[in-house]
Amino acid sequence: MKIAFIGLGIMGKPMAKNLLKAGHQLFVYDRNQATIDELSAAGATACASSSDTVRDVDLVITMLPNSPHVKSVMLEDDKLAEKMPKTAVFIDCSSINPVASREIAAELAKHGIEMLDAPVSGGQPKAVDGTLSFMVGGKEEIFNRFKPVLEAMGSSVVLCGDVGAGNVTKLCNQTIVAVNIAALAEAMQMGQMCGVEPQKIFEAIRGGLAGSTVMNAKAPMMMDQNFQPGFRIDLHIKDLNNVVDAAKAVDAPIPLTQAVLEMMKVLHHDGDGSCDHSALLKYYQKLTGEVLHH
Repeated sequence: MKIAFIGLGIMGKPMAKNLLKAGHQLFVYDRNQATIDELSAAGATACASSSDTVRDVDLVITMLPNSPHVKSVMLEDDKLAEKMPKTAVFIDCSSINPVASREIAAELAKHGIEMLDAPVSGGQPKAVDGTLSFMVGGKEEIFNRFKPVLEAMGSSVVLCGDVGAGNVTKLCNQTIVAVNIAALAEAMQMGQMCGVEPQKIFEAIRGGLAGSTVMNAKAPMMMDQNFQPGFRIDLHIKDLNNVVDAAKAVDAPIPLTQAVLEMMKVLHHDGDGSCDHSALLKYYQKLTGEVLHH
């Protein structure tokens, strides 16, 4: 399949590579020449502009930071919706406000273009090894047609409902992940201060009810003080702000989400916004003056 891939950052680049490995023909453009060179070496076709990537494709995929970026690329500045074939489909893998997903889909429909919103969970490690989880919104027939493409990048691909449902589900995911990481940091810090080694706490708990994918991924990072980003604090702040907006629209109570969002904002103001979200531990280390260790 001929695919234009827009957004070759920390997540998009490895996702694009997995599409190439699956045998798809990829058209790419990025302001970072090193990224283009890397993908060209892997078999992608480098284009001179974003418009050039979409001229003769079956599918356009975006992996961008937030709603305004997707709107800019598809509808406003780059206006790819006007330049892509009417037979092509648009899949947005960005994590954005579900209201924006529905707005974009409505505008694309005026051009006769179908859309799926398909945000992902798993962070950079799962983007690299092709085991992301896709939460998808859109028409079932379109989903079924392009599910194999998503399966080239992920191990779980689930249709959650109409357009926007993918991003609603992703917001639920981000709430659970954020609160889980905060609870993990709080518990590990408290346990160490009570005299138990964090590694022992981790080993004892991970196989029980409190064990989770979050714990397995983030507890070792916390003990190593390794906050190199798989998923940045600033991006999680963006997602939780979208949770707040979505919850406000339906009057849903989200006290835990609000609390963790405020913790993340403190870390952002401390200069840790580019750290992995496991750096929520730093919030507790700042309060206690004690550093977690193995």
